[in-house]
Amino acid sequence: MRYLATYDVMETVRNTNQWLGATAKAIGDSPAVALTPNPFFNWLSAWGEVTERSFARMVAKPDWGIYSVVGDDGRDHVVSVEKVVERPFGDLVHFNVQGRKPKDRRIFLVAPMSGHYATLLRSTVASLLPDAEVYITDWHNARDIPVSKGKFDIEDYTSYVTEFMRELGPDINVVAVCQPAPLVLAATAYLAQLDPEAQPQTLTLIGGPIDPDANATDVTDFGNRVTMGYLEETAIQRVGFKYAGAGRLVYPGLLQLSSFMAMNADKHGKAFSDQVMAVARGEAGDHDKHNKFYDEYLAVMDMTAEFYLSTVERIFKEREIAKNEFVVDGHQIDIGAITNVAVMTVEGSNDDISAPGQCKAALPLLTGLPEEKKNHHLEDGAGHYGIFAGKSWRNNIRPFVLNFMDEHAGEHAEQAKKKKTKKSGATAKPDAAKTPNLKAV
Repeated sequence: MRYLATYDVMETVRNTNQWLGATAKAIGDSPAVALTPNPFFNWLSAWGEVTERSFARMVAKPDWGIYSVVGDDGRDHVVSVEKVVERPFGDLVHFNVQGRKPKDRRIFLVAPMSGHYATLLRSTVASLLPDAEVYITDWHNARDIPVSKGKFDIEDYTSYVTEFMRELGPDINVVAVCQPAPLVLAATAYLAQLDPEAQPQTLTLIGGPIDPDANATDVTDFGNRVTMGYLEETAIQRVGFKYAGAGRLVYPGLLQLSSFMAMNADKHGKAFSDQVMAVARGEAGDHDKHNKFYDEYLAVMDMTAEFYLSTVERIFKEREIAKNEFVVDGHQIDIGAITNVAVMTVEGSNDDISAPGQCKAALPLLTGLPEEKKNHHLEDGAGHYGIFAGKSWRNNIRPFVLNFMDEHAGEHAEQAKKKKTKKSGATAKPDAAKTPNLKAV
């Protein structure tokens, strides 16, 4: 690629900074320097600790950190994360609350593939677990996927979501957060056309760019300011030899992180220096507010080049979803085919990533859906993060979303019953009386 360091050079720079941090901390903590007390060494140790942790987090996938949930019986129930469907580029996982009777309300969270892991929705999952069975898409880091597993673009993403919805059944309540909103809308329309009985019960779209031009921001207008050739030359690299995906073309997580940081460089720089001083004063904690945020924020993953480029070209430049012209595997998607899935859009008035109007644009596309099945909520004063994980989510949006699901609960119960009966029949053991005697043959 042109003008930017190669994948291995970027990893070397990251690794070197992590080593420098560890070295500075070791020097600052050395008993030898304690013989001549000097605040410089205390500061050096603190700088090293914060630097080492920051650069180490960039290549580590965070843990879910959800260990137990209080049940209706007042007891703590252990939570285990179990894979329901395994695929090369992402899994469908279930947060199984052990020892608790399964909840009637079932929720499928579709996590964004936009540089961070699905654990970015950790607080969202934790807030829903006491009241629902929760499933989520756990997307994999592209650097760890061998080239032999093939490509993964937005059509493949849509197909994955479609498969997961089929697996979960028509009584599932789907919630798409940010980036996947347009593709989940397309996946629902795909089912409406080709497998109507597999459509979800409700669909909630939170802060997603259904129509990026409805109210453009610096982020969503990015696609209009650059050419595809420029992006290919400056953003795409090949995975280095250290990882299983060696040779795969990706948009590297470290490159994405540099873009994230540059958007608010002053803010992040101050946060870093403040944390160094807090550590030096002995006021920082392993799980303090700074570390909780940056342990997640700095943990980035690579996206496949084809996914990133097709997203920019087809969602932002060509606006295929907004124009209802999206195609999956040669099939023309018609969003108007959705007729019995209750759909709600959620936006934040201060969202500077997907501004108000971008997500709500989904509702006019649902020409076949009765108005009583459409809903919209604009959260006053909420930013992008707040509408799915912050105070606005906890206090206002979460109760609103759960009430919306409950209003339409049971509407797909008959289809779900048929699906479960069909599935159990397909997996049942054959009747012994009808099984041929192989020994006799």
